[in-house]
This record gives sequence, structure tokens and C-alpha cells, in this order.
Amino acid sequence: MSAEMTGVSRDLAAWLSQVRRDLHRHPETALEEVRTTERIRTILTELGVENQGFDDLTGAVGLIRGGQPGRTIALRADIDALPVQEMNQAPYRSEYEGRMHACGHDAHTTIMLGVARHLIESGLARDLKGNVKFLFQPAEEGGGGAKKMIERGVLENPRVDRVLACHMLPELEAGRAGLFHGQSHASADRFKLVVKGRGAHGGRPHQGLDPIVAGAHFVTALQSVVGRNIDPLQAAVITVGRFWAGQAVNVIPEEAELGGTIRALKQPVRERLWQRIGEIARGIEQTFQVSCELTMVEGYPPCVNDEEVSSFLYEVSAEVLGPDKVEYMPPSTGAEDFAYFALERPGAMMRLGCGNEARGLTHPLHSPYFDLDEEVLSIGVQIFSRAVQRFLA
Repeated sequence: MSAEMTGVSRDLAAWLSQVRRDLHRHPETALEEVRTTERIRTILTELGVENQGFDDLTGAVGLIRGGQPGRTIALRADIDALPVQEMNQAPYRSEYEGRMHACGHDAHTTIMLGVARHLIESGLARDLKGNVKFLFQPAEEGGGGAKKMIERGVLENPRVDRVLACHMLPELEAGRAGLFHGQSHASADRFKLVVKGRGAHGGRPHQGLDPIVAGAHFVTALQSVVGRNIDPLQAAVITVGRFWAGQAVNVIPEEAELGGTIRALKQPVRERLWQRIGEIARGIEQTFQVSCELTMVEGYPPCVNDEEVSSFLYEVSAEVLGPDKVEYMPPSTGAEDFAYFALERPGAMMRLGCGNEARGLTHPLHSPYFDLDEEVLSIGVQIFSRAVQRFLA
């Protein structure tokens, strides 16, 4: 396959920058991506790409039908931003107070729009034996948008055979990429514990039942779970990120509230964490004579990439970037709702390097200073355009 067939022109590269910067200036958080959805659909319509939205959900689906019948490949891009106040002073900084594309979803969306434009304007779409479906998905940042889209039938009509996605990674320089052997992300569940005791004077604690002491022991006991109940060769995380109780220093309050996150790479480990947290909460009740109301909230499942699809993306990336610029990476304890797509169809997600140390573009994802080297936009278009062509050749 010649370079001309997958190369990105200067005109397209400039367009990619414009699209990304427009999205960056107008970030919208989960399930509120109204302008973003309208912008995506407008671009798809201008390109002549068949597209549709939803009556009860943000996000959009685009479809390019190849010149001949065949399989269908889906390219997913998450479109939501984060509730983060941007601290950058770039001319394209967020115009919305307290909202920012701090995770690179503006780049993901731009790349997949760029693939659509490249396939249409180059004439490559006519030569495809099958279809390309573009899934512009809302609410990745905690809203489970992937599951909502699947429930609305986006993997059918035509039926998707393979689904691909990418995510920015500032720890890698632009021009590098990473893939995964199977596991890429952990599950992400939440818990809340309300400890109800009996209020009393801080100087006469024997007259009360202290929920703070009970809650503190709960936090301490949780630290033994990963170290003593989980196989050392398996990964798991329990983090208590919130502990609210009391208002005055000389008063034992009636109750305390704790909340945290649970991460696991394997489903059996995930189930074991849930079990032990419940057992510890019941033990706290008996030990401190308080009542414990434990709420467990199921979040994203572990994300497991299909080995064949991941290997396919690795080969394509190596063709575009060079074999020395592509690597397999260890799984992350971060979560990703692409997991829902990967449960339904063979799929894989790749990491695209977007850092540039010389320009100071090294801030991590979710940082208020996060920004990216826009070279990654053209690289993403090259990789996913070639992946489409190879799959539907």
C-alpha cells in the first residue's frame, strides 16, 4: 500500500487542527454534549456521510457504505469533556467555566471525523468491500455512554464485526503508539458507607457510640484486603476518597459517611473485593455497636482487548510509524467504558502518544494543564484509515 493512499495532506492536517480546537473551546460534560453532537453531525453531513442521532441521548452514528458488500468495522470516539477548570492560556482554551477536554476526547473525535473525510475525498470509500461505522459516543467519563449506545442498537444494521478505538497518552511522545495483550483497563466500582452511631459530648465519649472511630477502623481494615485476601500476582485497588463526619471538635456526631473506589483487572478479583468490603462492614457493626449502611455501585467492567484485533492494530501502527515506535503496554488501573463494546464484539483500543517534551506538553490526563501535540491527529487518521482499508480490502 503506497504512502499516497494513506498520507494526510497539509489541507487535511490544517482542517484537523481547526476541528479539534473548535471542540476544545466548547467542551461539554457527560450526557450534555448537545453542541458537540450537532457539530459532528454537521461535519458528517457536509462530507456526504450518512448519519443519525438519538431522541433521548447525545452522540451520533455515521456510516460509510463501501462500493461492494462485505463486513463492517466500527471506529469509536468518545466525545465528552471533564468538569475541570482549564489553566492553559492557549488561544483555543476552553470558553466554558469549569469544563475542559482534559482527557483528549476532542482529539479522538477529530481523528475519526478525519478518517471519514479522508476515505470520502480520496475516493477510497468506493473500493471498500463493506462498511465503516463511526460511533461518536457520549458520557465515557462515568456515564456509561457505550452501554447506552449498545442498548440503542448501534452495533446492528449493519452488524458490526470489529470495533476499534484510540486514547491519548501524553507519557508517550507523538509518533509513538501502544497496544495491549488482552487486558487494558480495570473495572471501576464505587461504594458508600454510612456509619450511624449515637451523638454525645466529646468529653464524655462513653455516653455515645462514635461513628468516626468505627469509620476509621473500617478504613484501616480495608488496607488488609488487597495485601491479604488477593493473590499477589493479581492487581487490585481500594481507595477511600471521602470521609465526612461532625461539625464541632467537642461533639461526637450521630453519623459518618465514607466513599471510595474499587479497581480490579479480573472479574473474580472484583467479586472478592465486593465480598470482603461487605464482610468488614458487618464486622464493624458488631465490634462498635453501630449500624452500617453499605451501598455498592457497579461501574465499568474490566476492559479486555481481543488478541487478534490488537495484533492487527499493532501491525497497522508499525506500518505507519515504524516497528520501533510501537510497543505493547501493561494494563492500567484506570477504567474505560470501551469495555462494553469489547464484550459485544472483537475489539481493541490503542494508545496514541501525544506528548512533546520540548514544547512542555507533558501534563497527564485529567490535569488542568493537559494539552497535546496536534501531530497526533494526522497520525491517528493514517493508522485508522489504513486499518479500515486492510480489514475491508
